[in-house]
Amino acid sequence: MATGRTHRPATRSRGIPEATVARLPLYLRALTALSERSVPTVSSEELAAAAGVNSAKLRKDFSYLGSYGTRGVGYDVEYLVYQISRELGLTQDWPVVIVGIGNLGAALANYGGFASRGFRVAALIDADPAMAGKPVAGIAVQHTDELEHIIESNGVSIGVIATPAGAAQQVCDRLVAAGVTSILNFAPTVLTVPDGVDVRKVDLSIELQILAFHEQRKAGEESGQDSGQESGQESGPQGPVARVAAAPADRKGPDGDVPAVMPA
Repeated sequence: MATGRTHRPATRSRGIPEATVARLPLYLRALTALSERSVPTVSSEELAAAAGVNSAKLRKDFSYLGSYGTRGVGYDVEYLVYQISRELGLTQDWPVVIVGIGNLGAALANYGGFASRGFRVAALIDADPAMAGKPVAGIAVQHTDELEHIIESNGVSIGVIATPAGAAQQVCDRLVAAGVTSILNFAPTVLTVPDGVDVRKVDLSIELQILAFHEQRKAGEESGQDSGQESGQESGPQGPVARVAAAPADRKGPDGDVPAVMPA
């Protein structure tokens, strides 16, 4: 079976936009669910709804794959699963190393979705000597001293960093120097990499902060509506007009003046 080191996905050579590439996994997930229910065909509207996009965008995305469906019939589910899997490189074997086997790293190692999507966890690596040899998800953890040898012997081109922030850049540098060209970063820090190395960052705290912002905004809108109704708020042609009190000019925070809207 081919390894990630010797075969690369065809998306760049075919000129598929990055935004389309980002949506392909969404289509694949929806199509896989249909396949598991033995659904033979699906319309663009049904598939778009399942993937959370509009049907015009879906049809445009599929045109880059050379798949246009059949009028009155729709798309062949099994063929699209194969086509998208091939385009994403999931019909190949992609050996992956996970560096940092704390709670998060161990959870990633135990995630069953890797193998079913073409990713094989080739090694688990940690800097703690006490972790060496301990089995996690049926794989013995190896010390970071072995990192370069592990990457070379397994033909690894994808690395997952789940270390503390302070260790992430050093680990990243070693991965890149050893030949890794794609990195999935779970450490709460921004990595610096040379040209030709792709980094995808997953920061759960940032996602939660964004959700908190939206929750606060929704609560503020509801509070403003209730306040306007109770106080006989003035109305304009488009509805109630909010009265906004100006913040005191001398209001200070730990970093200086407190802005009307705090930046994310």
